Amino acid sequence: MDKMRILATCQYGWPEPYPSLYPMEEMAKRGHYVHAITGTPNYPMGEVFKGYEYNRIKEEDHNGIHITHVPVIPRKHDSIHRLLNYHSYPVTAKKKLLSLKNDYDVIFANQSSPVMMVEPAIAYGKKRNRRVVMYCMDLWPASLCVGGVKRNSVLYKFYWKRSKKVYEEVDVILVTSRMFKDYFISEFQIPAEKIDYLPQYALSEFENLPESVNKDTTDFVFAGNVGSAQNLEVVLRAAKIIENEKIDDHTKRIMFHIIGNGQALESLQRYTKEQKINNVIFHGRKPMEEIPKYYAMADAMMVTMLPDPFVSLTLPAKVQSYMAAGKPIIASADGEIRNVINESGCGFCAKGDDERGFVEVIEAFIGTEGKMELGKKARDYYRNNFSIEIVMDKLERILKESCK
Repeated sequence: MDKMRILATCQYGWPEPYPSLYPMEEMAKRGHYVHAITGTPNYPMGEVFKGYEYNRIKEEDHNGIHITHVPVIPRKHDSIHRLLNYHSYPVTAKKKLLSLKNDYDVIFANQSSPVMMVEPAIAYGKKRNRRVVMYCMDLWPASLCVGGVKRNSVLYKFYWKRSKKVYEEVDVILVTSRMFKDYFISEFQIPAEKIDYLPQYALSEFENLPESVNKDTTDFVFAGNVGSAQNLEVVLRAAKIIENEKIDDHTKRIMFHIIGNGQALESLQRYTKEQKINNVIFHGRKPMEEIPKYYAMADAMMVTMLPDPFVSLTLPAKVQSYMAAGKPIIASADGEIRNVINESGCGFCAKGDDERGFVEVIEAFIGTEGKMELGKKARDYYRNNFSIEIVMDKLERILKESCK
């Protein structure tokens, strides 16, 4: 089959700052027709975007994709709305999908949180006898544990059964982290041959940064979602230690920059103010076209994650962006992030949630003469493992093989 007609599903997508449709934009560039079904844009802060009010079905085109936005209940800022949001998209998306007159060759279902966003794709696949290729970016129900749900609770067991059903009913599971594969096999007894590794890639903007300017500070930058799983508290605690112990980089002041927005932002800002931490700057959410300038000013990029056994299986997309930019990486994390940093030799990694260890790896970075070499190793590893050509060639092959 030369050109495919692809039906894509994901609760989140453009104009939300979410990468779910990036692979489909690349498929469109390769001449394939893509129709995406997403929700009313309201991620990450839970407020419906301007121009999408009244929560009606809206059709539009973006970067070669035809997008249908179906109504959803906005996330807002409380657990009740979050739960309603999680369950509204599967209902409205399924209704829309089953009413579609056009036929498609294959279904690409992007799965983050919640896992139920894949259920409409499965329903369409059953009705039209089409295969569903699921792209897993977030493990369910393991992700619920990050929010405090206990594994022995009724809620966890409910979503465990629902997750198992989804993972069993899709035809192919693509995982963004190599460590996800073991989870699916051990937790749900999914056959290994049904699972394949497809890492995320970085946008081209990160491969061509503006020139960095001379400055009198050493700057560590985090860019991405500011949520509980990211555990940015460890950065704040490390920053306080650096201030208290007057640690610097050969008289240059050490500064920490947090770019992004999310559920944990206000509590982090409050903690910074209460503790009188003066070497952390919150820049808030920035449009994508402005992000490269913050990368350019960074001496190293930061990635931090909770030391949770399931969270540690994740390889967040920011790692690929940092590497594509040719930036050294300083981390406080376990699992796959640590594996990639060690394999590439692009930086230093402390244990998850270890502020003293994080300070130590910052000092190790400062004491390294070959900082440029760390950045080169990051970019080389990216080009050999995560480049858009490598990832998209593999996805295109898998989608074509899944067409009936």
